[in-house]
Amino acid sequence: MKVLQINSVCGYGSTGRIAADLSRYLTQSGDDCLIAYGRGHAPGDVKSIRIGNDLAVNLHGVCSRITDKHGFYSKRATQRFIRSAREYDPDIIHLHNLHGYYLHLPTLFEWLRECGKPVVWTLHDCWAFTGHCSHFDFVGCDRWKTSCHDCPQKREYPASFLMDHSQSNFKEKKEWFTSIQKLRIITPSDWLKDLVKQSFFKNYPIDTIHNGIDLNQFKPTDSNFREKNHLTNKTMLLSVANVWSPRKGLDYLLELSQRLDDTFCIVVVGLTEQQCHSLSNHMLGITRTDDLNELIEIYSAADIFLNPTLEDNYPTTNLEAIACGTPVITFDTGGCKECIHDENGMLVTDKTVDGLYRAIKAMRQKIHEGMIHINPEPLSDKMFIEHYRCCLLYTSDAADEL
Repeated sequence: MKVLQINSVCGYGSTGRIAADLSRYLTQSGDDCLIAYGRGHAPGDVKSIRIGNDLAVNLHGVCSRITDKHGFYSKRATQRFIRSAREYDPDIIHLHNLHGYYLHLPTLFEWLRECGKPVVWTLHDCWAFTGHCSHFDFVGCDRWKTSCHDCPQKREYPASFLMDHSQSNFKEKKEWFTSIQKLRIITPSDWLKDLVKQSFFKNYPIDTIHNGIDLNQFKPTDSNFREKNHLTNKTMLLSVANVWSPRKGLDYLLELSQRLDDTFCIVVVGLTEQQCHSLSNHMLGITRTDDLNELIEIYSAADIFLNPTLEDNYPTTNLEAIACGTPVITFDTGGCKECIHDENGMLVTDKTVDGLYRAIKAMRQKIHEGMIHINPEPLSDKMFIEHYRCCLLYTSDAADEL
């Protein structure tokens, strides 16, 4: 089986790691896999091809910020890629994030429709069925169910600072994306699956495959992080994000810190330098780290992982914390509840600082009484990748019978 994957990045970030891990697994299983990506660099141990270059991505981004026509640029880069894709001649095409300023969507979907290959599309967010945004929970918008217009998140990724073309974007995306006959949708959570069933994708087969992580990497690890930061005698609360935007809940942590006594410290990873300087008492800020071993040591050092996210799908940080032996307290947002149960964490359904505070007190008591028993095996990426391969094989075989 020859599989062509298309994603904005390859080998880094959650979606890039998923694409690269799947490529490695397919190759080890005797299949052939090519990853086409739009930004950054790819690891040397996977077969890959870049779509366009930095200049094309930057021009696409600038134009999108003016016109709100994300996905209408990079035409030449997309045409060159399609020539390479035709030469590769895959048996199945696996789409991931098509947003990211690197593809001309009309050109891509014209080829997908004409080539007639079976397509599996993993939706890592909501962008595919909206006229602009990748998430809408934070603003409580449901216009995507009928037709987007007057987007309340025009200035959010993929940001537009002048025009609003959310209505025409929605119409055209619906036309392009539903033009593929042999299409199967994959979501990382049942929460997102339920949303997709309410979108213009509702007539396509939709499956949930929960993301997994490498348990050979993410596991309880010896760490001197607490000693280095004078946290030996404190209850260490940890929060991690790639970018601490308002929807990630930093304001909740700042308010929470005012409620905690000197026996607690909230460690926040992924902050900007400016955000680090704005932290209050009982907090320790750390800028974003690309050192995976360092991150694993921090996860392992923590007593409790806090995730006050207000808008999410199936957060990888929750999985990583659990795999490192740290129980999770998370807002009941998106698909968070799908990996949390009584023995590895707690859900805060009211999404308030009071709720967080009560959950922390209750969790500290559960830890003291030995009531936390974490089993990370269900989070293994081996099971996750095998599910993906089975889905790709099934989709390819089913398409052959049509």
